[in-house]
Amino acid sequence: MPITHPWRAPATVTRVQPAKLLVASNRGPVTFRLGDDGTLHMSRGGGGLVSGVSAAASGHEMLWVCAALGDADRLAASTAPSGRLDQAGHDTGGTPVRMLPIDETTFRRAYNAVANATLWYVNHTLFDTPRTPSFDTRWSRYWQAYVDYNSAFAEALAEDAADGAHVLVQDYHLMLVPALLRARRPDLRIGHFTHTPWAEPSYFSLLPDTVAEQVLTGMLGADSVGFLSPRWAEAFVRCCVRLLGADAGGSTIHWRDRSTQVHVHALGVDGDELRTRAEQPDVTARREALQRRVGDRRVIVRVDRTELSKNIIRGLHAYREMLLNHPEHRGNVVHVVFAYPSRHDLPDYRAYTADVQRIAREIDDEFAGAGWSPLILEVNDDYPRSLAALQVADVLVVNPLRDGMNLVAKEGPVLAHDGVALVLSREAGAADELGDDAFVVNPYDVTATAEAIHAALALDADERRTRSSRLAAAAVALPPQDWLRAQLDTL
Repeated sequence: MPITHPWRAPATVTRVQPAKLLVASNRGPVTFRLGDDGTLHMSRGGGGLVSGVSAAASGHEMLWVCAALGDADRLAASTAPSGRLDQAGHDTGGTPVRMLPIDETTFRRAYNAVANATLWYVNHTLFDTPRTPSFDTRWSRYWQAYVDYNSAFAEALAEDAADGAHVLVQDYHLMLVPALLRARRPDLRIGHFTHTPWAEPSYFSLLPDTVAEQVLTGMLGADSVGFLSPRWAEAFVRCCVRLLGADAGGSTIHWRDRSTQVHVHALGVDGDELRTRAEQPDVTARREALQRRVGDRRVIVRVDRTELSKNIIRGLHAYREMLLNHPEHRGNVVHVVFAYPSRHDLPDYRAYTADVQRIAREIDDEFAGAGWSPLILEVNDDYPRSLAALQVADVLVVNPLRDGMNLVAKEGPVLAHDGVALVLSREAGAADELGDDAFVVNPYDVTATAEAIHAALALDADERRTRSSRLAAAAVALPPQDWLRAQLDTL
């Protein structure tokens, strides 16, 4: 499948100082929406990557390169000189931002059909293999869009990087960028970090052979590749050895005339920032409202996107089985489930959300009575409400099928007012650091998960607080800013 370069910067370019540090990611630190009067309104991005990049940027000439995610973003990017939002008068918080106005068709195919519906599925081992995937001529067009999308980033980074600059490329949307950028600018130091798990060779080879090779060689264009867990790093190395015939020794992969270092950087949370946010009035109001609803009952919490890998349905079945097998909990516990819609452009995700709602209704129909509802389900996104739930949780359930890290497992112990018992999937990246003080479960084993929830509820209060304290200490050991600096240090 040939690599083409369809996207070019606008003809009129305002020259600015080349950057010595560049970060590339699909989603940037700002986003736009169109008001009713047709004017653009900008809002801040959030999450660990945004705060980490901002902290790591101190003292550097830095540029953040991202994609326009919707029509309002494309309008903002198209009307800024070469997509430079900071040069167009937008307040980007002191971080220069170049937003790429990649056309909607290319973005949709690259983002939905390849990044989210193929690469995400492969690395989370989510395919229903008797039926999917099926790589046909139409999918080849989607893959070409992914190549074009990555080429747009490579061209922008090559154009804006100073001599010998450091470039940090983020995640599965941009797996081809390192090699594409290396071909244009061999003087650069390039790192790539993958926030998802990585599949073993037998599963990764579901991809067409040429595509699997392009993904692996694309990432090996970097000087350093990083992962959240040793398990994911080791799986990547095995893919390179088995599918490419690369040589590997220690933390180095040798392929053709290049060597790439493989590193593990577990991501933690910024405890001070998280606690400060959770002390705001909007969180307090939601916590008080939630406490009124649950009364003096014990609270089992889960906070997730309705993402297929999060395993919400088996978690609900485990809660139902616990109520069946341990009737002493009926009337005395409430399961608070905040399952926020995710990727509703994809039919599988819409169906999954509907299944979560249906099973929650079935549990309520089966057990509710005498002024007690066993479950509170909310599917509308509300970040302050999520923080409030984590503050009052007695038990936190985090049972993904596979997850790069799963930061909510770390946020819960940091925020819990009276300590929280953590039921944690062994397939979450966070299990590497938190497993000793969590109730670790096989995410496919509903009965074992039900018993783990029961054991977590029965845990002595002092032991719960002690465990939760150790979990919180592990959670803040590598905050986002240190995590990003560690990536920079590898270059």
